[in-house]
Amino acid sequence: QVQLAESGGGLVQAGGSLRLSCVASGGTFGSYSMGWFRQAPEKEREFVAFISWAGGPTYYAESMKGRSTISRDNAKNTVYLQMNKLQSEDTAVYYCAAQKGPGYRAYVEYQYDYWGQGTQVTVSS
Repeated sequence: QVQLAESGGGLVQAGGSLRLSCVASGGTFGSYSMGWFRQAPEKEREFVAFISWAGGPTYYAESMKGRSTISRDNAKNTVYLQMNKLQSEDTAVYYCAAQKGPGYRAYVEYQYDYWGQGTQVTVSS
């Protein structure tokens, strides 16, 4: 059983940056590919970014390309999401998720086996 714990959310002004972290425990982190998703109020959860168990390839939602970077440190059992040029539409609860193996259908929620509790990101305009 893998437990995931996100941190790094908060309140930021539009145009600012945040780095989210997700620490995994209870499993072999290097065996899992990792994704970030988000859910805004009254909206469905959506894909944000993905990184395979080997550190690449990486994939991003169109809205995040060019202003976000997903990375991982297997020695620290941690995946990161660096987000820049944040806008009000980025306000959401951000979740990390893990799927065992090299990654399959990275955009699809039900491909993931484990989820964190989420961290709130609020962007003020």
